[in-house]
Amino acid sequence: QAQLVESGGGSVQAGDSLKLSCAATGNIFNYCAMGWYRQAPGKARELVSIIKSDGTTTYRDSVKGRFTITQDNARSTLYLQMNNLKTDDTAVYYCTAARPISPAGCRGPTNNVWGRGTQVTVSS
Repeated sequence: QAQLVESGGGSVQAGDSLKLSCAATGNIFNYCAMGWYRQAPGKARELVSIIKSDGTTTYRDSVKGRFTITQDNARSTLYLQMNNLKTDDTAVYYCTAARPISPAGCRGPTNNVWGRGTQVTVSS
């Protein structure tokens, strides 16, 4: 089972940039996707960005054009480059990886591995 450890969070001002990293150890092969979620105080956890095993990426509308998700070639590290940060980006950011657990493959249920999260705070 893989373990994920996030790093790179911190406190910045609006308009600044941060780059988050997620280091994966153990078995990370045959995953449907890896991605980043975030959770602000008092709010539900929300998807920020995902990258599929074929390399395609998706982003929530509020971060399009500002955030970029990437992986190294060995799939051992996941990154999230965050530019032009806004106060609404303040949250704990979590790294996740999902693998299929039924014959339906990635079209069916998945099992997720989660990191412990890293805090991002953006001040005006």
